[in-house]
Amino acid sequence: MILQTLDAVDTDAFADHTGWHAKPQGLCQGDVCVPAPGSLRADGTIDIEIAAQRLGMPVIHDPEHGVWAIGPATLGGRALTTAAAADPELRTTGGSPFRLSSLHGRKVLLVAWASY
Repeated sequence: MILQTLDAVDTDAFADHTGWHAKPQGLCQGDVCVPAPGSLRADGTIDIEIAAQRLGMPVIHDPEHGVWAIGPATLGGRALTTAAAADPELRTTGGSPFRLSSLHGRKVLLVAWASY
């Protein structure tokens, strides 16, 4: 979400851009509600700094352009929920099947290339 100011952010605009709706029990997305006391102001706007802190959203200010950027909610304070890679079945240069999990415990670099 990109903002010109952190003041007077409408709850509907916040919900449209983030998916988090202000409700009496807190900020909710589907069945998940996060208590966020102080995030809903009396005038019906959202206090972005409080909401972002409660939802684990990064907030970055670019003073040169006069904008604020609010990242996605992480709830746990991390962008990734896990660092586990998928276990795809790849093909060796000889055409034999190869599972990425056979390299478990080692560092792996995957390089992909496409001609288009």
